[in-house]
Amino acid sequence: MSLFDVIKKAIFHNPLAPHSGSGTSAPPAPPATPTAVPAVRLPGTPVVTTNPAAGTVSLDSKSSSAPPHVVDVEAVLEQLNEKGGQRLNWRTSIVDLMKLVGLDSSLANRKELATELGYTGDKNDSAAMNIWLHKAVMKKLSENGGKVPASLQ
Repeated sequence: MSLFDVIKKAIFHNPLAPHSGSGTSAPPAPPATPTAVPAVRLPGTPVVTTNPAAGTVSLDSKSSSAPPHVVDVEAVLEQLNEKGGQRLNWRTSIVDLMKLVGLDSSLANRKELATELGYTGDKNDSAAMNIWLHKAVMKKLSENGGKVPASLQ
């Protein structure tokens, strides 16, 4: 498992995670016409709807990429920080963010994470790399279905 996947799992699958979005909403409304027959949707597959009366098939590929729920990343990290033994500056520090989710924040691990996320700068300039890493992790969490405030991206 990649380091980013460990971070994502620690946040998205955390029991403290407040969820919002389509996974907790009311069931969808019935089809508009009685002849429309929605297909069964398996996780990770697009929604296909057929309407034999009209002779149409529609494919909603956008819905397949949306997670079943949205995790409020900021709220989860705040709760983890409150419950932890020490107050960590996870909002700006990749080292503290990694510590908060239980990862070894060593330079070697940060360099590995930088490689994984496509960092092209000098990995010996740890200050610049750390700033880039924090922004990249927050952006990637957002891209993977996390609710991340603009101030953290």
